[in-house]
Amino acid sequence: MINPGALSKRVKRHVIGRVHEFFVAVSPGLENLCVEELHGAPLSVANAFISGGGVTFNGRLPDCYQANLHLRTANRVLMRIGSFKATNFRRLTKKLTDFPWELYLPAGVTPQIHVTAHHSRLFHKKAIIGHVRDSIPFETLSVEKTGALQSQRSSGIQQIFVRILDDRLTLSIDSSGELLHKRGLKRASGRAPLRETIAAAALMQADYTGREVLVDPLCGSGTFSLEGVMRAKNIPAGQFRNFAFTDWPCFRPPQWAFIKRQAQASSIKISKPMIFASDKDPVVCQALKRQVSESGVSDAVRVEQKDFMDLSPKRIMEQADSDVTGIVMLNPPYGRRLGKMNDSRKFFDEIFKKLKSDFRGWKLGLIAPNKRIAQKAPFKVKTSPLFHGGLRLSLLIGRIY
Repeated sequence: MINPGALSKRVKRHVIGRVHEFFVAVSPGLENLCVEELHGAPLSVANAFISGGGVTFNGRLPDCYQANLHLRTANRVLMRIGSFKATNFRRLTKKLTDFPWELYLPAGVTPQIHVTAHHSRLFHKKAIIGHVRDSIPFETLSVEKTGALQSQRSSGIQQIFVRILDDRLTLSIDSSGELLHKRGLKRASGRAPLRETIAAAALMQADYTGREVLVDPLCGSGTFSLEGVMRAKNIPAGQFRNFAFTDWPCFRPPQWAFIKRQAQASSIKISKPMIFASDKDPVVCQALKRQVSESGVSDAVRVEQKDFMDLSPKRIMEQADSDVTGIVMLNPPYGRRLGKMNDSRKFFDEIFKKLKSDFRGWKLGLIAPNKRIAQKAPFKVKTSPLFHGGLRLSLLIGRIY
C-alpha cells in the first residue's frame, strides 16, 4: 500500500512546487487569438508562444487552472509530464516503467491514451498504447492500495497524450476533460451548431468589446448570444463546467475555490439588455429563453421570435437605451441547411440588402461558406478563415456603410 503521507510529499515537491510546460490545443487559425488571451487579463502569462499547432506557455498549477477557466478560444490544456528519447520498444518499456504515474493519475482511474507519431521508428500506434497502458501500475493505483478517500477518487475523464516526433516521446496529461467549447451552458443545439470557441473567435475578430449592443438575428441555439453575454458580464468561459484537473493528486480544492471566487467577484451586472437574439423558429427561441433564464443572464439578453428581414435596429436601440450603434453577428444557413446553391446565394443577397438598408454604421461579423461571398457585399469587408467541423469557412468583418 502506498504511504499517503510520503506520496503527498512527493506530489508537493515534484508537481505542486515546480514550473511546468503547458500546451493549449486550438483550432487552426486561432493560435494568435489564444496567445492574446494568455497575455491579457486576468491570465497575464508572459511567455506564451505558438508551437506545433497550438500555444505553449510555462507556469505553475494555478496558471493551468486559470487557463481552463478563462480561455475562450482553447480546445484543451495539456500539462507536459515527461519527455525522453525512444528508438525501440525495449527503450520505451524501460522509460515508461520507471515513470512515476502515481504523481499524476488519481486512484481508481483507467485513462484514455492517445498517440501521434511522426518521423519515428516507433510508429505502430496500438503497440505504443499497449506499452503505455502496461506501464501504469493499476494495482498500486487502486483505491484500496492508495487508501484514497471517496472524495479523492476520480469521477471524470482522464486522458494521456503521447506525441513522438523525431524519436522523442513527450507525455502529457489532459487537464480539461471534455473539450473546452463545452461551456456547460447549452442544453439544446440546433441542426448545425456553431462551436463556442469559433463563436468567441469570431466575436474577437469582429472587435466585439462586450460594452456595445450585440444583435444575433439568426440565433439558432444562441451561441453568439451566450458567448457575447459571458464577455459582456465578464463571466469566465469555464464558469459552469468541471475539469479533469480536479481529480489529480496535486489538486488543492481551497486554491481552486479562491480562484473561482476571484472570477465571480469580477462579474458585471447589467441594468439594460445588451444582447438581442432572434430567430423565426419558435422552438429554438423557446429553448434559448429557458437557457438564458437558467443561466442567470436574463438581465442582459432578450430573445424574440422574429424573422431577420422584419427586425428593427431602431427598436433594439430603444430597448437598450443606447444611441450608439453596436455589432450584428450572423451565422446564416448554407449548404445542406438551406438547400440548393442558388437558394444560398439568394439568401446572402437578401442579408446584405437588409444590412445595407437598416444597419448602417453597425459593425458586422458574418460567417460564410467561402470568401467569394464577400464579393457580394455592397460595403467593404475583409475576410478571415475559420475552420469548423472539417469545413473551411470565411468570417466577413467590417462596418456597414
